Amino acid sequence: MKFARYIAKRIIQNKDNQNAISRPIIKIGIIGISLGVAVMIITISVITGFQIQITNKITTFNTHLQINDYDIHQSLEPNPLSLDSTILKLVKKNDLVKHIQGFATKNGILKTKQENEGVILKGVTKDYDWSYLKPYIIDGNVIDLNDSITSKDIFISKTLADKLNLKLNQKILLYFITKKKLTDTTFSQNQFITYEPRVRDFYIKGIFNTGLVDIDKNLVFVDIKQIQKLNYWDKNQVAGYEVYLHSFDKLEEAKEDINNIIGYNYLVLTVKEIQSAIFSWLDMINVNAEIIITLMVLVAAINMISALLILMLERTNLIGIIKALGANNKQVRKIFFHVSVSLLTKGLLYGNVIGVGLCLIQHYFKVATLNPITYYIEYVPIHLSIVTIILINLGTILTCLLMMFLPTLILNKITPIKAIRFS
Repeated sequence: MKFARYIAKRIIQNKDNQNAISRPIIKIGIIGISLGVAVMIITISVITGFQIQITNKITTFNTHLQINDYDIHQSLEPNPLSLDSTILKLVKKNDLVKHIQGFATKNGILKTKQENEGVILKGVTKDYDWSYLKPYIIDGNVIDLNDSITSKDIFISKTLADKLNLKLNQKILLYFITKKKLTDTTFSQNQFITYEPRVRDFYIKGIFNTGLVDIDKNLVFVDIKQIQKLNYWDKNQVAGYEVYLHSFDKLEEAKEDINNIIGYNYLVLTVKEIQSAIFSWLDMINVNAEIIITLMVLVAAINMISALLILMLERTNLIGIIKALGANNKQVRKIFFHVSVSLLTKGLLYGNVIGVGLCLIQHYFKVATLNPITYYIEYVPIHLSIVTIILINLGTILTCLLMMFLPTLILNKITPIKAIRFS
C-alpha cells in the first residue's frame, strides 16, 4: 500500500516531467470538482433559504391551518361560526398544535382627502400571536387589545401608507357596506336582507412591511370587535380559527387530527391549500435544484474520468514496467485509486471553502438583491446546513469513486511488452 501511495504521489506531482500534458489536466479536474461542489452548496443553501423565508412569511398571515365554516361560497366575508369551548380545549391540547386564535375579515374602503383605496380588514383577538409579525414592523407597534374596550387602533402596511401618504398616529376613515337581516312581522315572520353604509374612524398604531405584494397592498389589522359590531355578530362569533403548529412538516397529520376533533361540519385547510400557487412555485424550484445537482455531480465525475484517462495514457510506460516487475491489475488500480482520492480531496476542500465562503458573504452582507415584487423578498436568502453539506460531499465522493472504475478498465489491456514498446 505504501508503494501504491508513493507512485500515486509521484504521478500527481509529476516531478519527472514538468512539461507533461497531465499537469494542466489534473488542475482542470480539481477545478471542475471544486466548482461542482461549490455550485451544489450554493444551490441548496439558496433554495432552502427561499423555502424557509417565504414559508415563514406566508404562515405569518395564513397560519399553518385554518378552520372555517363549510361554505362552498367562501369569501372575504364568510359566515360566522363559534366552536364550543370544549372543542377548542381539545384542539389546544393536541401535541402538534402550538397556538389557536380566532379571526374575522371584512371588505372596506380607506378614504383620505385625496384618494380612496379598497382594503381587507383582519380582525384579531387579544390572544393573537404577534410574534410572527413583529419582525416586519418598521414603525410604531401592534394594536392594543382588551376585552372591555373596542380598540380604534389600526395596523397598516407600508405600501398603503406610502400610497395614501399616511403617517403614524394619523386618524383615518373606513367605509363599509353592512349586510343586516330584518324580520317583517307583517308577512309571517319572513326575514329579508338589507344593506347599509357605515363608517368608522381609526388611528394608525403601527406600520409593517412583509414584501409580499398581495398582502401589503390591502391588508390591515383591527380589533375583531369592530368587525363583530359591523356584522351584527355575537362576541363569540368569528369568521374562522387560525392554528399554528410546532412543525410545518406536520400539516397533513395535524389536519387529520383536528378534523377528528371538530367533525366534518367545518372546513380545515392547510396553508398549502390556501396559497397553492406559491407552494407550487416552491416545488418547481426543488425540481430545478435536483437538475442542477445531478449535472454538477456528473461534471465532477466526468472531470475525474478525463483526468485519470490522460494520466493512464501518459503513464503507459510506467504501468508496463510496474506490471513487468510483478504487479497485477488490482495493485495498479490501487495506485490510481490514491490518485483519485488526492484529486477529490483537493477538489472538495476548495469547493467547500468557495461555496460556504460565498454563502456566508451573502448571508451577512446581502450582496445579491432581488425584486420583492417578483420574488417576495428583497435579497437572496441563505440557509446553511452542516448535514446538507456533508451529504453533498459524501454524494460527490461516492459518485466519483464509482465512476473511477470505468477508466481503470483500460489497465486490463495494457501488457508489459506493449507498454514498454509504446514508450
